[in-house]
Amino acid sequence: MEQEARRQELYNLLGDLPERNRPISATKIDECEYDGYILEKLTLDLNGIEPVPAYFAHPKELSGKAPIVLYNHAHGGDYALGKEEFIKGRDAIQHPPYAQALTERGYCGLCMDTWVFGERHHRTESSVFKEMLWKGRVLWGMMVYDSIRGIDYLVTRPEVDSDRLATLGLSMGSTMAWWVAALDTRIKVCVDICCLTDFHALIEANGLDGHGIYYYVPNLLKHFTTAQINGLIAPRAHLSLAGNLDTLTPPAGLDRIDRELKEVYAAYDVPERWKLLRYDIGHEETPIMRAEILKFLEKWL
Repeated sequence: MEQEARRQELYNLLGDLPERNRPISATKIDECEYDGYILEKLTLDLNGIEPVPAYFAHPKELSGKAPIVLYNHAHGGDYALGKEEFIKGRDAIQHPPYAQALTERGYCGLCMDTWVFGERHHRTESSVFKEMLWKGRVLWGMMVYDSIRGIDYLVTRPEVDSDRLATLGLSMGSTMAWWVAALDTRIKVCVDICCLTDFHALIEANGLDGHGIYYYVPNLLKHFTTAQINGLIAPRAHLSLAGNLDTLTPPAGLDRIDRELKEVYAAYDVPERWKLLRYDIGHEETPIMRAEILKFLEKWL
């Protein structure tokens, strides 16, 4: 009960959001075989304000229901890329792109253009943030809302085993992974790559400008630390991978989060479900990290 109350408290910080249970719908724009899997291009109506272009990928030979991964694309200042990262990759992510890597292992995957990215890049991030703030909305809140409603869509798909749902991403996609997993218990596995940022350590390291303006939620630090948000994922499985040389995740903050989450998971008597792996790298996924991610998904999903 305490966790549910804290989830609601966290959700309430995300500004004036559309109705949680408003009707949603999906339109299939195209379907093709792509890199050995089936790729659907969709337009989702999730928020009632603007359409959400998305990719849904599934194995060619799919019998019965499959595990599903909600893949969250990164930021990187590349507003044109968006969901294309899922099928084409990006410099900071290993080959093959995750759509191929997941479907090769029998998983389905969904990736959506988030606000101001991909086909939704109609205006600058700054201008959208400012207008939303005036209207009582928070850009990050609207991004998280779409992700949660994306899960609402996924569990209606006949291919999807809704009891085996994971979320994964790098950078901004990493932050989305742990926020969505904290807020939505339908997520059974969370994997975040290179953005488990301790807010207070970021301030201490003078690193606030490293994150885009989308990242900042009014009043958040009055209510939550990073570890407290991530504690809401427990006792579900959570793998975090970080670079010790990554300025977006100060090492002192990683130490703090790891220490606190070890205590949280130990209290649930499932210490093996929390894992933080650290490498002497910057803001990128390496082959070793990719192998650990796929192993973790296989074990817990």
